[in-house]
Amino acid sequence: MTEGEGGGLSDRDRAVLGLERRSWPGPGAKERAIRERLGISPTRYYQLLNALIDDPRALALDPVTVNRLRRVRERRRGSR
Repeated sequence: MTEGEGGGLSDRDRAVLGLERRSWPGPGAKERAIRERLGISPTRYYQLLNALIDDPRALALDPVTVNRLRRVRERRRGSR
């Protein structure tokens, strides 16, 4: 993937969005994939993901995933 195709996002950022696009079979599968594929803790993953959902480059690259994540975040904030 060239820089233009990735919308200026890093490989790791694109990998984070890729993991969010998937559905997961059961508890722990996503966390295991985060550690194995990205080599980071789930806590760090969610920090990166939160920053990505506010990044216009991520929105341009994957609007369906980013908009879904924004809706989920807003619902959670509203229920607090």
